[in-house]
Amino acid sequence: MTSETGGNAAHSCTFVTDTATMCVFDVAGMRHRLADDVDWWSIPSAELAEVNAGHVVFLNLGSDGAYAVELADDLADPQVTVNLKVESGRVFIGAAEEVTADGLEPEAVFGGMFVQLAPGNYRVLARRKEGHIALAFLPGERGDNSFADLVRI
Repeated sequence: MTSETGGNAAHSCTFVTDTATMCVFDVAGMRHRLADDVDWWSIPSAELAEVNAGHVVFLNLGSDGAYAVELADDLADPQVTVNLKVESGRVFIGAAEEVTADGLEPEAVFGGMFVQLAPGNYRVLARRKEGHIALAFLPGERGDNSFADLVRI
């Protein structure tokens, strides 16, 4: 795993959200939402459908604010594991306000970062303690999920 500025898996960033949600997705995998309204994902059924299709990981955080994200090679005792399809390898991690919509793709305006992964399926492991979120991307067999409700950490 590398960031767009190079390096290894020991990456970190901060982001600010006023929707109490972070997202993780391959930019190419969300282009089908480019023409949608900016708040398409605020409809729970639309959010859940995209998560279950493996196009995006939305993590509902419970409160607005600033969060620190640290990437790890592995993560013991994750609170959630979500399968994600990575098509192009350019993966955005940050505020859900930057999810693809309204003719715009993410630019890390609210913080966040882009990482480069080899195309394929991944298990995204997540754990949160207060304003700190740890993530790990592990190769996975599946690219889809079967959640009955929105993912919260």
